[in-house]
Amino acid sequence: MNTEHNALDMGDFHGMQFALQSRGIACLLRIHNRDTEDVAKACDAYADGVVIPYAEDAEELRRLVAAAKYRPLKGAAVERLLAEGRWPSDKTRRYVEEKSANTFFAAMIESVTALERLDALCAVPGLDAVFMGPNDLSVSMGIPEERDNPLFIDAMQRIIAVAARHGVAAGAHFSHLPHALRMIRQGARFIPFSSDLRFVQLGLVESLAALRGASGPAKDRVI
Repeated sequence: MNTEHNALDMGDFHGMQFALQSRGIACLLRIHNRDTEDVAKACDAYADGVVIPYAEDAEELRRLVAAAKYRPLKGAAVERLLAEGRWPSDKTRRYVEEKSANTFFAAMIESVTALERLDALCAVPGLDAVFMGPNDLSVSMGIPEERDNPLFIDAMQRIIAVAARHGVAAGAHFSHLPHALRMIRQGARFIPFSSDLRFVQLGLVESLAALRGASGPAKDRVI
């Protein structure tokens, strides 16, 4: 569920979230910023995990992962945990680990800077997946929307390989099936494909084409 590229807020997705979860479908919330409070809020609102945009700094990413995986620890307690690995108690550690055992955290790789820092980003403990943003990354690389450019394909392969080395899943969002299939052949394990709106559009285009084809020449059609 995407709150980054539209005007909807987290609360607008609750109905959809509960409907999907009732059918056993996990719900990841793609938030619009890199704010630790919003990460914790998304997880507290019963999302199964979060996707954060434009990751570039490993230290910032550590705090964002902590907001999802170590909640409800905050403030000095979580800073001490990150710096020293020291929990308030073993009981707290067991409680937090059980609470966040199924919380999924993904970071978006959307810039040349993120590519350059990929090893450090993928080494952040608790990171489950990296998610390439094809549009933003291609623009940052100087090849806007050139998804078949060898440089873009090589970048995708590098993201998958580096992530795998750290035990992190990798993938990208594509709406064009050949691009998604190529990504799978490259070794991607995180496969977000298309969107509900795109599926509706494709179905409508296909249906209208069939109707027009059955109606005969354009001059004979009844509109």
